[in-house]
Amino acid sequence: MTTKPTLDAAKFVTEIRQSGLSIYDPIEVGHPNLWIPTPELQTLLDDGLRGISLSGLPLRTRSKVVKENICRVLGYPVPLSFKKCQPRFTGQMFDIYIQKSNNLQVWNEDLSATRRYVLIRISDSDIITRVKVVTGDTLALLDTTGTLTQKYQARCNPSSELSELITTADTSVLAPFVTQSVDLKHVATPINHPMAGELLPIGSVFERLSDLIGRTFADAGSDQERNRGAALHRLVCSALGYSSYQDDGQFPDVRHQLIEVKLQTSPTIDLGLVCPNSIEPLDVPMIQGIQIRHCDVRYAIFYAEISNSVVRLTHLFLTTGEMFFSRFPQFQGKILNAKLQIPLPSNFFDT
Repeated sequence: MTTKPTLDAAKFVTEIRQSGLSIYDPIEVGHPNLWIPTPELQTLLDDGLRGISLSGLPLRTRSKVVKENICRVLGYPVPLSFKKCQPRFTGQMFDIYIQKSNNLQVWNEDLSATRRYVLIRISDSDIITRVKVVTGDTLALLDTTGTLTQKYQARCNPSSELSELITTADTSVLAPFVTQSVDLKHVATPINHPMAGELLPIGSVFERLSDLIGRTFADAGSDQERNRGAALHRLVCSALGYSSYQDDGQFPDVRHQLIEVKLQTSPTIDLGLVCPNSIEPLDVPMIQGIQIRHCDVRYAIFYAEISNSVVRLTHLFLTTGEMFFSRFPQFQGKILNAKLQIPLPSNFFDT
């Protein structure tokens, strides 16, 4: 289940238009008025670009027309010419890809965990039908070819202890904003942006999620890994106290609580492009003027066993990104490639 973002996306357009900034002027990630978070960016571009016809346009002209329309939709002045820079929309840190097929091709550069990728679906008659915005770490999880230049992995070795709280304290950045008494059933949804006074401390998260040890769910569907993740995510949302399950496919899974959920049926933890202890800014609005970092995210790692098409949760590990590698040894190594080809799921533009 997905839903619209919780912020007023239109307010960003107004602020950008009044600022006089160009698409190349840098904006601090999380700036409350000028940085457009990924969910709101997707809403603006999907609403603003749908229905535009690119029929009969040469490839270069088509790209220029799309970029001009993106400027207008987001409140930026249209430049006389577009610079050849990476990413193309430097201020909001995103590139655009016009897709008629589900084969995404990224040439001569690495995927970046913090960059946004605007994927624009066009019909056989060259009309824009859907716009999806994802970060590089989300795209990394779709790569089944092993061609990513850099892919972080770690090892999970379960012990006799069924649940482990790796660190009893949140990071120094996040700690001032947590509170014990939060009624998640009434204050928010799992995909809301995190706010001061609505974040459970890591110890409380651990207590609630520990109740899931021993729980089972059916291992059904053709895309088993994706379905397993969704089933676990649903259980996590319920255990935390939310009234509904919602998922928009962005990192971290439970954005409102800054929790990334991982299901392990083997020891190798695939982290994609996100290094848990990274101090890079996370794509969420600032909290009381403070920018949340990747290392502030809480990682809930569930180990499971599968038997007779039933998944049973056997272990839980909870840690901050900052302390992640104190429990899970990191694998080393890189794979180099000039061109990445990432097959998008058949329903990628439908959700």
